[in-house]
Amino acid sequence: MQVTVQGTVKADGTLELAGLPALPAGPVEVVIRPIGSGVHTDDWWAYLQRARAELESSGRRFRTQAEIDSEIDDLRSDERIAAL
Repeated sequence: MQVTVQGTVKADGTLELAGLPALPAGPVEVVIRPIGSGVHTDDWWAYLQRARAELESSGRRFRTQAEIDSEIDDLRSDERIAAL
């Protein structure tokens, strides 16, 4: 018996399957073969958007604009400059 399941190899080397294989529990042999040409045709902006979406889906949290603005204001404040 042989089953084909699509998946994705992530940057850390782990394999994420798109579905569950219709096989009983037990040892298996895994063969990994790239789909398509294997050449990424994304421009840099599409790559950055895809990379960020992958990080967000894995639970990564990014700073909000308000958090960034608050940090910049803090860096520019007179108190901080006087303390340095």
